[in-house]
Amino acid sequence: MTAKERLRRIWEQITIYLPLVMMGLLALGTWWLVRNAPKPEAQPQQREVTHEPDYFMNDFTVKTFDATGRLQTQLQGETLNHFVDTDTMEIDKARTRSVSVDGRITLASANRALTNGDASEVQLFGNAIVTREAFRQPDGKTVPPMQFKGEFLHVWPNEERVKSNQPVTLTRGANQFTGDAMEYDNLSQVMQMRGNVKGVLMPSPAPAPRKR
Repeated sequence: MTAKERLRRIWEQITIYLPLVMMGLLALGTWWLVRNAPKPEAQPQQREVTHEPDYFMNDFTVKTFDATGRLQTQLQGETLNHFVDTDTMEIDKARTRSVSVDGRITLASANRALTNGDASEVQLFGNAIVTREAFRQPDGKTVPPMQFKGEFLHVWPNEERVKSNQPVTLTRGANQFTGDAMEYDNLSQVMQMRGNVKGVLMPSPAPAPRKR
């Protein structure tokens, strides 16, 4: 067999397997493209809300107003941390000032306070004091100041309610009461004190004699 015939036979054998070789190369190229193609971006997972502050303030003052623009509450403190999961604020050295619709002023202070977003509910911890200042009624009679003191006081300024499940001292004018727990609703003028209740009532001053 001549060299020319040998080459032709080899070429014929190659052409028989050429389609298989091309298919193999095509499959290899497809595998390479799939392997090196950019991967789709992972869908961002929803972040779990944790009890961590989303913002803070130092030496701050926050005021809230009603629909008519009347000042309802003023909240001050050294530091404030807001928690988005509960929409609450924790305040160090808290001081509040609330004004009722008829202008009566209530002050509150404590070492630490926990309040909701609009300061309509405030919990006072450590050296807690709530004072309703004296005011004059429409008939001209003056109502003496009233003060609550304890290690914990739960206050609803807009509803004019104060509550505590711990010992409280109540002072109204010259009179003083103490108890292991207390609930006071100024709108209904109802006071409840429970557990080892004690009171000191001072006699009212005698009316001045009329001049003849």
